[in-house]
Amino acid sequence: MNSNTRLQMILADTPIDTVLPAIAKLNLPDWWLAGGAVRNTVWSSIFGNDCGLVIKDFDIAFFDIEGNRSQELAAKTTLTEQFPDDEFDVKNQASFARWRLGSRTYTSTEDALAEWLHTATAVGVRLDAQGQWQFFTPYGLDDLFDGIIRPTPAHTHNLDADNKASGFLQKCSYLRLA
Repeated sequence: MNSNTRLQMILADTPIDTVLPAIAKLNLPDWWLAGGAVRNTVWSSIFGNDCGLVIKDFDIAFFDIEGNRSQELAAKTTLTEQFPDDEFDVKNQASFARWRLGSRTYTSTEDALAEWLHTATAVGVRLDAQGQWQFFTPYGLDDLFDGIIRPTPAHTHNLDADNKASGFLQKCSYLRLA
């Protein structure tokens, strides 16, 4: 079984599998569901109930060079109405540098995701127009499946990455730092 198939099998019949079709219906350009929802679902599946990492929110990244913050808010409102018990963080990666100081301008959603803090967090999933799963895994899936916390190349000496890693280790003792 290849890594993408394994990831899809882990995410099937989870909250991710439930929200993906709703996100797809928003028709956000170049969107991916990524971050902690994917990572924590996988780690909880692999390491069991002793791993105290849960879905805090669903991070949805998209790219629209002409877009603005109202697009993010509209998508978040629509998803919150459908799933009132869940939190959604919807961000246009094209405008990220405009409101987050120190960030560079990204050229695509994939360009942005590749710079998220950790390799196990820089994993995107989405549904295509036919409802088929797609994956963006710029660093592969070995770290995710092996419970390895490794900063992405852009964050090898980033205190935020180190602090997040410490928090992961406190909640799930099966994880390891790289």
